[in-house]
Amino acid sequence: MTFDPMDEALDEDEVQDIVDDAIENNEVALFMKGTPVMPQCGYSKRAVGLIGRYRDDFESVDVLQNLDAFRAALSEYSGWETIPQAFVDGEFVGGSDVLAQLEEEGDLAATLNAGDVETEAATDGSGEGEDLDAPF
Repeated sequence: MTFDPMDEALDEDEVQDIVDDAIENNEVALFMKGTPVMPQCGYSKRAVGLIGRYRDDFESVDVLQNLDAFRAALSEYSGWETIPQAFVDGEFVGGSDVLAQLEEEGDLAATLNAGDVETEAATDGSGEGEDLDAPF
């Protein structure tokens, strides 16, 4: 698949359908800028990294297809307009800052319904956890 920047953006109805479907039909859904393989902002990269510690089976939606329409559709569910936004079992959890706070408090695995998962942060061999605080 190739990316053509001249492709027309999704219209508001298509965006609303994508948002409704992702939230209602996935245990964990992340609305982000870009994709998990190629995040287009530091906050999205941080959210993917945090969720990816505990789940490899989450739905991601690239909001860059029509950022304004996605913000409007998501704000109906969350009251927020910022991206990224994570939802678990149809409920809004928060953005990368909330995910990081849940991780810091040791609650992220449970929030993501991750089951029996090793909750120790990944290390780089130095005994220090990965630095996911920097949003870039």
